[in-house]
Amino acid sequence: MSEATFFNLHDLSQGLPRELAEGITTRIFAGDMSMLSVARLEPHASGTLHAHPEEQWGVLLEGTLIRVQDGVEVEAKAGDFWRTPGGAAHTVRAGASGALVLDIFAPPREIYLSPGAGFGTPESA
Repeated sequence: MSEATFFNLHDLSQGLPRELAEGITTRIFAGDMSMLSVARLEPHASGTLHAHPEEQWGVLLEGTLIRVQDGVEVEAKAGDFWRTPGGAAHTVRAGASGALVLDIFAPPREIYLSPGAGFGTPESA
């Protein structure tokens, strides 16, 4: 087997690391047709409002957060998941215990295939 095909959410040595914002880090796992991002949010960390052309699904694995999409705020708890169509403005704010989020992008976000920081938008690339 020439490339890794088996991973663990809690193994911080795996994936391509990226700092999205202060208190928000992720590890990127890219495939041919989709991409996973395992994002860790420190308590009360806030993302930057942004949009991208790729469709995005998110699953809140641990903790709580406020999910903001197209100006609507929704409280989320572990087990909740959501869909973000391409082009929709969105962000998150972590709750008091922080959060662990699994995001799925299709197709893969080109900007996330290389090391960097920010959400990959012109304002935060």
